[in-house]
Amino acid sequence: MLLRKLFLCTAVALLTGFGSATSMAGDFSDNPHTRDFIATMVKKHGFERARLTALFDEAKKRDDILEAIARPAEKTKPWHEYRKIFLTPERIRGGVAFWRKHADILDRAAKQFQVDPSIVVAIIGVETRYGKHTGGYRVLDALSTLAFDYPPRSKFFTSELEQFLMLAREEHVDPRSTKGSYAGAMGYGQFIPSSYRHYAIDFNQDGHRDLWNNIDDIIGSVANYFHQHGWKPGNPVASRVTQGKVPASMVSENSKPDRTAGELAVLGIHTTPPLPADQPVAVLELQQRQGPEYWLTSQNFYVITRYNRSPLYAMSVYQLGKAIRDAYHKDT
Repeated sequence: MLLRKLFLCTAVALLTGFGSATSMAGDFSDNPHTRDFIATMVKKHGFERARLTALFDEAKKRDDILEAIARPAEKTKPWHEYRKIFLTPERIRGGVAFWRKHADILDRAAKQFQVDPSIVVAIIGVETRYGKHTGGYRVLDALSTLAFDYPPRSKFFTSELEQFLMLAREEHVDPRSTKGSYAGAMGYGQFIPSSYRHYAIDFNQDGHRDLWNNIDDIIGSVANYFHQHGWKPGNPVASRVTQGKVPASMVSENSKPDRTAGELAVLGIHTTPPLPADQPVAVLELQQRQGPEYWLTSQNFYVITRYNRSPLYAMSVYQLGKAIRDAYHKDT
């Protein structure tokens, strides 16, 4: 079912704003940040003030969202615990089943965007268990709460709220009904509004970009995201260090490659199999129960962190994708 069928908006609302201008005062009615935001949307994008005021009168502040964003798993769990969330037999089996069911679409996306289909499947598996858990928060509530009542990242979420309202107008969706994560991410691939607007595609060319229900658009959009961020087909993602001691000073501050495998090989640091000497890499440290382990990660690993900046997230996607690919090809 397409977005237009799911989220009905009147023609007047789509052209001038959203819904009726009559509502009761809500959690953000007297918030000065909300008033400033509405003024910006009116001046910058031509929204109707009364309709935006009515919309935000219906938005609810969610204290559970403020609690959730303060304790993401990437910042509270070591690798050996974080990994167990995603690297499970159930999620691997689910990935194989998803790949089999949608093999034609995945093949088409892999050819068009030159992206490994196992990574596309793994992203959807990590994000929403292949569409089973796309989020139960109203995106309007989530983004309003974080934009207007979460000072540490107010600027970012105010921008995403702006993008969300523009997306709703462009794609003919009702911002009151749209559901997503506590951070406002939407659909199978959990695109935040700015990513939805910039990277989602109409892969089946039906005139809509639907990341909740249209599997062509879902797969094509995730593949396009990786393509646009510089995925290099056939290049390695991550290789575990199997020989040599890695000094703490060599661990990269982020996942962007900053040296070559050859430079590290001279120092006695090797992977199995060895990487080409000119392969750009970053050094990643992961905490296992018995102590740290080290990986050399490439540009493709860095591209995964453009989806989520946590290296733990990126490693989970890589390892889940590899496990799914191995199981898929074993059974076919």
